[in-house]
Amino acid sequence: MCLIVFAWQVVPAAPLIAAANRDEFYQRATAPAGPWLDHPQIYAGRDLQAGGSWMGITQGAAPRFAAITNIRNPADHKDDAPSRGQLVADYLAGSMTARQYVDAIRAGADAYNGFNLVLGDRDTLIWYSNKGDADPRNGQPLAPGVYGLSNALLDAPWPKVLKTKAQFSSLLCLGAPDEAFFEMLSDTAQAPDQRLPETGVPLELERTLSAVRIESPGYGTRTSTVVKLYADARATLHELVIH
Repeated sequence: MCLIVFAWQVVPAAPLIAAANRDEFYQRATAPAGPWLDHPQIYAGRDLQAGGSWMGITQGAAPRFAAITNIRNPADHKDDAPSRGQLVADYLAGSMTARQYVDAIRAGADAYNGFNLVLGDRDTLIWYSNKGDADPRNGQPLAPGVYGLSNALLDAPWPKVLKTKAQFSSLLCLGAPDEAFFEMLSDTAQAPDQRLPETGVPLELERTLSAVRIESPGYGTRTSTVVKLYADARATLHELVIH
């Protein structure tokens, strides 16, 4: 998952509303969102190469949510690092609270390449990053509000994060249907060069990656997803497969 905006305890009937795009190489085998045979309570897409997921929910009396984005820093990349998607899968398959899970993975988190993990339920939502020690929110329950993540830390002011947070907030105020969130996620406009972050990749690639919905020959936005956890214990995940 490479872009996610989410509202936490902003809409009373739905404590969590999230809209996200997953960006990945087209050749990486992926299963669309659905129940998992080995963990029927999980409803999520699945990375068929490593077995994990980028975003999912559980279904039942106490639904849970988890999503992950990577942190883009080519100079810090480890080729032999474990799959970050397993962090999503293990939380959804287990019974730990969000805080217990973060405490459990913290000691080994540096083995992974950089990540942002958002996880919780209707009562508590936590953001945790193995690169976010300087942020006091890291690993702590989030306050109510609208948040945005791409391939940097929480609310880093990248153009597509700022753009989607503003649009997302407006759609929430309007009580917009899911179709409006999917339209927001379909924006292919690239940011002006003077607003691009510097993440260690060539300028042409930085331009390509600046779009909300990425389109390029071998890599781009594979799915768009809208998730809602409701106050009455319902949970929904709607996915649009693009590539």
